[in-house]
Amino acid sequence: MKKASDLFIECLEEEGVEYIFGVPGEENLDFLDSLSRSTKIQLILTRHEQGAGFMAATYGRHTGKTGVCLATLGPGATNFVTAAAYAQLGGMPMMMITGQKPIKKSKQGRFQILDVVAMMGPITKYTHQMASSDNIPSRVREAFRLAEEEKPGAVHIELPEDIADEHTDSLPLKRSHSRRPTADVKSIREAVKALENATSPVLVIGAGANRTMTGRMLLQFIEKTGIPFLTTQLGKGVIDERHPKFLGCAALSSGDFVHRAVEASDCIVNLGHDVIEKPPFFMQRGGPTVIHVSSKTAEVDPVYFPDIEVIGDIANAVWQMKEDIVPNGSWKFDHLLAYRQAEVEHTTPLAEDARFPIFPPYAVQQIREAMPDDGIICLDNGVYKIWFARGYTAYRPNTVLLDNALATMGAGLPSAMMSAMVYPGRKVMAICGDGGFMMNSQEMETAVRLELNITVLILNDNSYGMIRWKQANMGFKDWGLTYGNPDFVKYAEAYGAHGHRVESAAHLKELLAHTLSTPGVHLIDCPVDYSENDQILNNDIKRLSKDL
Repeated sequence: MKKASDLFIECLEEEGVEYIFGVPGEENLDFLDSLSRSTKIQLILTRHEQGAGFMAATYGRHTGKTGVCLATLGPGATNFVTAAAYAQLGGMPMMMITGQKPIKKSKQGRFQILDVVAMMGPITKYTHQMASSDNIPSRVREAFRLAEEEKPGAVHIELPEDIADEHTDSLPLKRSHSRRPTADVKSIREAVKALENATSPVLVIGAGANRTMTGRMLLQFIEKTGIPFLTTQLGKGVIDERHPKFLGCAALSSGDFVHRAVEASDCIVNLGHDVIEKPPFFMQRGGPTVIHVSSKTAEVDPVYFPDIEVIGDIANAVWQMKEDIVPNGSWKFDHLLAYRQAEVEHTTPLAEDARFPIFPPYAVQQIREAMPDDGIICLDNGVYKIWFARGYTAYRPNTVLLDNALATMGAGLPSAMMSAMVYPGRKVMAICGDGGFMMNSQEMETAVRLELNITVLILNDNSYGMIRWKQANMGFKDWGLTYGNPDFVKYAEAYGAHGHRVESAAHLKELLAHTLSTPGVHLIDCPVDYSENDQILNNDIKRLSKDL
């Protein structure tokens, strides 16, 4: 017989768990004691449960394995809610473990007690309260299975104090070996036939295509057929965007150059489409043929009702299509690629604008030049995300961690910290607005304590810039969105990090080179000029693309 909390840790070890991120509480102390004796799992103590959840989710995004985080009952569990939604919508496998008062006999009334299982229900794939130590192995195995199968997401297990202290003779269950189903041959034939009969087909790479092997298979397909491709924000990097057939990223909702290219196509292959992202195109009756290639059937929407569905492992489906297809000699792509060329011609002079405070397109270009091919940028949420989605050329999968699902503020710093832990030999940069950074800035202490090598770039405009942009676009007066900030250089130094402040456009370039080549945690306070966001993103781009 062994203690239940010891068995729980053994089950996590059997699943290959490397880290548990979190903030323990009284109700986790049996679990914490058992964890202290593990030689395989490292506890990463964070300063807020939200940061722990973001780190666990990012671990899942990078590795495909379930990231695990820990919190106590009540307020600890409620602090996980945003991170749970982040993982669930973003397709990142993550397990949350929360404590609870004894469920069989308690003398504390309702102190701190919430129905956490019911709270987690709408934002997880699986949530369960342990009521018997004998069931721990099966419940843990089921949670990991569900977290990792398509579409990956968040799961939750509540471990009450009295259950953690029970004794049991149960043993951990081994991980099962499974393969994703392959697409039906007849659906492949239908899709290929539609492509062969098209005049100007195009590929749209979405969130679900960001999986192992999919980029490799897609590249082979594109090289054989010459069909151009574009991405959603979560599809960035699946294929190297330096490829001559790249059409751009659908960062804006509509009216961009890339949208014009899609409108000029008569057959759209939508790979890994996920409705959590804004649609990269709007279907209409009598419009182009749309082929849905994904591990799941299409969720029908007023603007999305595909003609052909190819359901199964996406990488394998693309391989099957590549083997079957005969490129059509009459395909025409020049007019599609002309839209991309027009976008580049519009963006290039903007990226050369060396004004101060820093112009967003200039910042994007300088960061791209400073980062190596395998460098990872982790974006928080703000209006700069659109500039990076459009202008930052992604070379490899998961090198642009951009949340276009929950699109929460506060995730940029924790996701960069996790990236630096998963890939200690790679350059990692968090790119945050001042508003988003302050939502989890306390994790700077965690980053310093873990001796991570990261650069945190704060684009500072003393306001909630994304909402200010929208406010201007709607014709409302500028009101209610500005605030003051601490001295970010001194703030970084107070945590034991290195603080820097950009003084000019040329200085930004120097600082990026210095911080990326110098070990430790670096913070760069970068004043930013958002004054032209509305004019360029809402007016100029739409006018220029429409005129083509």
